[in-house]
Amino acid sequence: MCENHNQFVHLHCHSEYSLLDGLSRVNDLVARAAELDQPAIALTDHGAMYGTMPFYRAAKAAGVKPIIGIETYLAQRTMVDKDPQLDKNRFHMLLLAENQTGYLNLLQIASASQLDGYYYKPRIDRAFMARHKDGLIATTGCMAAEIPRALGDRNPKLAKQLMGEYLDIFGKDRLFIELQEHSIPELTTINRQLIEMAAHFGLENNLLATNDVHYTLASDADPHEVLLCIQTGSTVKDPKLTFSDKEYYVKSRDEMFHLFQRNGYQEEIILNALSNSLRIVEMCNVSLDSKGYHLPEFDVPAGHDPHSYLRQLCERGLVWRYGADRAANDAELRARLDHELNIIGRMGFETYFLIVWDLCEWAARSDEWWEQHQDPFPYDSYSQWKENDIWWNVRGSGAGSVVAFTLGITSIEPIINGLIFERFLNPGRVSMPDIDLDYPDDVRHWMVAYSKRRYGSEKVAQIITFGTLGARAAIRDVGRAMDMPLEEVDVLARMVPAIPGKPVKIENVLDKEHEFYSSELEQKYKAETAVRELLDTARNLEGVARHASSHAAGVIISDRPLQEYVPLNKPTSGDEGLGGVDRVTQWPMEVVESIGLLKVDFLGLSTLTVMRRAARLIEERYGTVYTMDNIPYDEGHVGPDSTKKPEILFDMLGRGDVAGVFQVEGAGMRRLMMEMKPRRFDHIIAAISLYRPGPMENIPEYIRRMHSAIYDNKDIVEYHSPTLEPILKDTYGILVYQEQIIRIASDLAGYEPGEADMIRKAVSKKKRDLMDKHRSQFTDGAMARGLSREVCEAIWGDIEFFARYGFNKAHAADYAKVTCQTAFLKAHYPVEYLTAMLSVERDNTEKVRRYFAEAKNLGIDVGPPDINTSGLDFTIEDGGERPLIRFGLGAIKNAGAAALMTIIEEREANGPFKSLQELCKRVDLKRVGKRPLEYMAKARVFDAWGTPAQFVDALDRIVNFSSSEQATASTGQMSLFGGATGAPALKVAVDLLHDPKNIAPIKHKELLEWEKEALGVHVSEHPLERPLKMLQPHTNASITDLDSNWNGRQVRLAGMISTLRTLTTKKGDPMAFATLEDLDGKIDLVFFPRTWQECRGSVAVDQVMLVTGKVQLKGEDLNLIVDRVDTNLQIAQDADALHTPTATAVPTPRGAAAKPVSNGNGQAHGHKNGHAHMPPPPPAFDEDEFDPAFVPPAAAAKVATAQPTPAAPVGYQPPPPPPNFDEDSEARPIVVPTRGETAAAPAKANGNGHSTPPPPPAEPRQPLVSPAPTRQTNGIHKMVVVEVRPVGNWQEACRRALTKVNEYEGEDGLTIVISGQNLKMEFGNGRTRSCPDLLESLRTIPGIAKVYSQ
Repeated sequence: MCENHNQFVHLHCHSEYSLLDGLSRVNDLVARAAELDQPAIALTDHGAMYGTMPFYRAAKAAGVKPIIGIETYLAQRTMVDKDPQLDKNRFHMLLLAENQTGYLNLLQIASASQLDGYYYKPRIDRAFMARHKDGLIATTGCMAAEIPRALGDRNPKLAKQLMGEYLDIFGKDRLFIELQEHSIPELTTINRQLIEMAAHFGLENNLLATNDVHYTLASDADPHEVLLCIQTGSTVKDPKLTFSDKEYYVKSRDEMFHLFQRNGYQEEIILNALSNSLRIVEMCNVSLDSKGYHLPEFDVPAGHDPHSYLRQLCERGLVWRYGADRAANDAELRARLDHELNIIGRMGFETYFLIVWDLCEWAARSDEWWEQHQDPFPYDSYSQWKENDIWWNVRGSGAGSVVAFTLGITSIEPIINGLIFERFLNPGRVSMPDIDLDYPDDVRHWMVAYSKRRYGSEKVAQIITFGTLGARAAIRDVGRAMDMPLEEVDVLARMVPAIPGKPVKIENVLDKEHEFYSSELEQKYKAETAVRELLDTARNLEGVARHASSHAAGVIISDRPLQEYVPLNKPTSGDEGLGGVDRVTQWPMEVVESIGLLKVDFLGLSTLTVMRRAARLIEERYGTVYTMDNIPYDEGHVGPDSTKKPEILFDMLGRGDVAGVFQVEGAGMRRLMMEMKPRRFDHIIAAISLYRPGPMENIPEYIRRMHSAIYDNKDIVEYHSPTLEPILKDTYGILVYQEQIIRIASDLAGYEPGEADMIRKAVSKKKRDLMDKHRSQFTDGAMARGLSREVCEAIWGDIEFFARYGFNKAHAADYAKVTCQTAFLKAHYPVEYLTAMLSVERDNTEKVRRYFAEAKNLGIDVGPPDINTSGLDFTIEDGGERPLIRFGLGAIKNAGAAALMTIIEEREANGPFKSLQELCKRVDLKRVGKRPLEYMAKARVFDAWGTPAQFVDALDRIVNFSSSEQATASTGQMSLFGGATGAPALKVAVDLLHDPKNIAPIKHKELLEWEKEALGVHVSEHPLERPLKMLQPHTNASITDLDSNWNGRQVRLAGMISTLRTLTTKKGDPMAFATLEDLDGKIDLVFFPRTWQECRGSVAVDQVMLVTGKVQLKGEDLNLIVDRVDTNLQIAQDADALHTPTATAVPTPRGAAAKPVSNGNGQAHGHKNGHAHMPPPPPAFDEDEFDPAFVPPAAAAKVATAQPTPAAPVGYQPPPPPPNFDEDSEARPIVVPTRGETAAAPAKANGNGHSTPPPPPAEPRQPLVSPAPTRQTNGIHKMVVVEVRPVGNWQEACRRALTKVNEYEGEDGLTIVISGQNLKMEFGNGRTRSCPDLLESLRTIPGIAKVYSQ
C-alpha cells in the first residue's frame, strides 16, 4: 500500500478536539485523505487524545490507516513546577504510537500531563517522556517545539544539546526532523539549520514534511479565523490570534512538493521528507479494537465464584420477597428466575449484578454488609453510619428483572406488573446491562466516594462530555466575531427553532422541504450579503466541539488503573468532581462503554431527599418509621400505620391536589389526574406513559373505558382477537407499553422475547426493510397459531403505529411508584411533607412560593423565621391549636449558611438568646455580616425584640456594639454593660433600638415588600390578600390555573397591575401592555387600542381590578387580550348580573370537587394566616362541556349543577325520585334544563318546586380595596354535593347520606345528584357543616359515586 513514492501522508493534524483551535471534523479528515489517495493519516491534537477513538473507527471504516498520536506540551523545567514567572512557557512535542506499547505510553503521557502536570496546559517533562519512550516515534516538532525554539532564539548550542538528548531517548530509527513551510521567513531559516544539524547527528535521511493541519479544505481558512476569534474573544477586524497564511489544510502530495520547492529546498531533501511519511506509516501498527469487558473485580466468599454467589443471593432473596412456600413451589416464579440467571450467565454479567447489589447494600446500611466490611465510612461510628442510610430508586428497564428484585436492587414486582426481562437485557444484543439508580441529590456524592474507596481511586473516573456549537450559538458567536450588531444577530438566531431533544440545523431552516423552513430567514440570506456570510460561516462551525465538561452522573469503574484503557483528564471544573473523584475520561460515554468499561449512573433526584426528610420528621413526631420499601403505593397496601389507607392518595390525585407530587405537578398532568380519577397504581403507570406527544390522543378513550369498567362495572373493550385480552386488559385494550408489543409478538407469533424487542427498535428507527421482514414473520407465526390474515394485519397495524410511541413500562412503573408514595406522604402527613419540600427547595424562590401557597391552601400555618426557634431548614412547631411550619433561616436571601450557622450553633450550645444585647455578646455579628443581618431583619427574624424598621435603622449600632463586646471579651475585660456595673440588658436594647417614633416611618406595604425581598414570598400577609379576598367570588379562575388548555377562552381574573407600558401603533393609535399579579402568579395583559381607549383612565400601577378577556397562547407563554376592566365592586357585581344565565348553571367539569381543608392529621381547620382560595379546575378534555362564563354565588345557590358522568346504558329508564324522601325536608327533585333550554322559575311556592327568593338589597358602591366582609356577613356558604349511582338500592344510599349529613350541624347546604340523570335534590343553607370528616364518611356509603364540597 505504501510502496508508491508518489504518495504522501499527513502526520501532524489537529481536529476539532484541539478545542477552538482546530476545525477539522475527524470524518472530514479521513474522507479527504481517501479522496487524495493518501493511504493513512494521523491525529495529533493539542495536549489530549479526545478524538482518538472516533478518528480510529472512521479511518478503519474508510480503508485509511489511522496513525495515533498527540502533540503534547513539555514543561519549561519539570512537570510539577508551577511558578508563574519561570513556568509560564512550554514547548510542543509531537509523538506517534509505533505499536501497542507506544499506544499505552501515549495513554500514560496524555493522562499524566492532565492529572499531574497541568499548569495552564497539560504538560510532561523530558524525564517523564524518557520513562515512557518505548514504542513512540518523535519529531522535532513545529516552531513552538523545544529545538526549533532554541534555534529561533539564536541558541544553536542548546539546540544541539537537546537534539542529543532526544536522540538518546528515541534513537535514530524513531526520531525525525520535522519540516514545515507557512510563509514565515524565520521558519525557513530554522528548517535550514535543522537540515544541517540532521547531518551532524546522522539523521540526514530522517527528514519529515508536515503541514500542521488545522482545517480540512483550503476554503475552511476563513471560518477557521473566525473560530480563533471565538476562542480569544476578539473580532476578525482586530484578532488576538491569527495564523501566518491560509495554507493549514490537508494538501495533496503535489501541493506539498511545490510548497517546499517554491521555498528553495533541494529536490532530494523534499523527496526524502515526503517519502519518510510513508516510512513512518509502515512502522506504525496499532489496534484499538477491543473485546470483552473490564468489570472491576468483586470478591466473593470462599467456595463461591460470581455465578454461584449470585445464585445463592437470589435464592435467599426469593424467600424474602415471596415467602418460603412460594419460593419453593411456584413453578412460574422459579422458571423466571432460572431463565434470567441463565441469560446473565451466558452473557457473563454476574459480576455486574453483584457490583450493583453491593452499592445498594451499602446504601441500605445492611447488617450483612457491615459484618463483612465493618467500615463506617464516611462516619466515625457504626451508629452514625446505620442512621444515615441512603434511599434510591431504579429508573429505566431494570425493574423488569426478578434477579434485581430478589437482590433488593429494585422494589417493583416484575411478574405481577407485566415487566419483561428481555426489555432490560436482550440476549440477542450483547451489551452491558444498565441499571440507572436515582439517589437523594444531597448524598449521591457519598455513593461515588464509596465506589472510589471500594475499588480504588485509580480505577474510578467521571466521564467527559463535549459541548458543541449549536445552530443558534454558532450564529451568535460568529456574529460577535464578525463584529455585527448583536441585536440583528439575535434576531437571526431566534429564527432557528430551539426544540429540546430535536436539534435544528441552519440548513434545515433554509430548506423549503423541511418542517422548520423559514421563508423570512431565506429571504434575508438571499438579499443581504452580511447575513449570507454570517450564516455560511456559522454552518461551517455548527456542531464543532467548543468545550469539555463532565457527565452529570456517569462514573466509570474498572478492573485496572484506567489509564491502561483510556486517556484521563483533570476534572473539568475545580480540583475534584463528584464524590471527590479527581479524574475524568478523555472519551465520552459512548466510547468508554464500547470498549467494555463499566458505567454506573449515580443520578440525583431531589424527590428522594424530600421523601427521606419527610419520613424522618414523621418518625420524630409520631414514632412511625417509613422507609423507601414500606410506603404504600397501591390499593390494599398496608404501611407501618395501618390506619393510613393508600386509597386516600388516589382521592387526592383525583381532586387535583398535586403540588409537590412527583411527576404530576404540571398543569397538564394535574388536569389528567382530575379527568382520570385514578384508583390504582397501574392507572398512574398508564398516565405517565400516555402523557406524551402521540399517545396523548388516546387519553380520552382510555378514561372512557376505565370509567366504564370501574364505575359501571362494564367492559366495553373490543379486541381483534381474544388472545389479546390478557396482554391489553390492564390498559383497557389500548397499546401503551413496549412490553405489550413484546408479549404480542411472543405469545401470538412465537417470537423469542429478545427477538420481539427488535420489532420495537425497527419501528422506532423507521427501518423499513426490517419492518417488512418482521411483518412477514409475525403474520406467518400468528397464522400458524390459528389467527386469520385479516386479524394479523389489524394487529400488525396497531403494532406499527403504537411502537413509535410505546413507552417503557418498567421505567414508568419505577416513577409511578415514587408518584404514589409522595402522594401518600402528602395525603396523610401534609405538614411533614411540605416542611421537607420547603427545606429541600429553600434556595428555589419559585418553588418556595408554590409550596408556601399549597400549605396555605391546605390550611397549614407557616410562620416567619425566628431568632430562637428557626433552624437552617424549615421546622415544625407544636404547642398551638395545630402544627406550624417555621421558616428556616437558610431560606433568607443574601444570608449565607456559614454566617447563619454561627448563630444557630451558639444557640444550640448555650440556649436561646434572651435579648438583642445577649445575642451581640454571644455572637460576633461582625462575622455574620451587616447584609445578612439586614435581610434577617426584613424577614422578621427579630420580631420578638423589635420591628424590622427598628432593626434596619440600628444595624450599624448593633454590629459596632457586638464588635466591642467581642473585643472586650477577648481581652478579658469586664463588660461595660454587665457584671460589676449592673446595667440591665433592657437598657442596652433600648439604646440600640430607637423608639419607633424617633425613626422614619415605613409604610405597611413596604414592610410586606421587605419580607418578600428577604424570603421570596409574603409570609405574614400578602398586600393583595384583603382586596382579592373580596374579589374572588367574582372571578372564574386564578392566574395559576391558566394553562394551554385555556387558549381562546374567556376568563375573569382579579389582581393588581404591577407593570404598565404604553406605545403607539403604526396607525398612531395608543395601546398598552401590562402585568397583572395575584397572590400566586402573574400574566401579561394586552390592551388593544379600542379597549385601551375605554379603560386607560382606570389602569395604573398598583391598581387592584377585575380583568375580563380572552386567553392567548403565544409560543410557550400565555397572555390575556383584555376586553374590559372593573375597578369598582358595584360595577363588577353589575357585570356579574349581565353574565349570569337566567336558569342554567355552568356545567362543572369532571373532577371539580373542592379540596377538603385539613392538615392531613385528622384536624379540620380554617386559614388563620393564609390567603387561601379555591381555584377552579382547568377545562375538561371535551371543550363543549365547559363554558367559563361567570356565575356569582348568589345566582348559583338555587341553580342546579350536574356533574358529567359515564352515559347510562342504552334503553335504560331513569328511576323515579324516591317517595317521601324526607318528611322534614323542603327539598324536592328538580329537572335541570339541558344546554339551550330555559327553565322558568316559579313565581310562588308549590308542592313540586321552590319559591323564588327576594332579590337582595342593592349594596352601596365601594372601592375594590375596601376590607372584605367576613363569612358571617356576606352570606356565602359551602355546598356539599353527593352523587348517587342510579343502580341497585339507590334510594337507600340517599337516605343514608341524608342521615349522615344531619349529624354535622352547620350553615352549609346540601345537594344530592342522581348520576347521569337531569335530577337533583337541593337543601338550603343551614343544613350541615362541610368538613373532611363528613366528606370521607359519605364516600364510604355504598352506591355513592362522588362526594365534594363547593
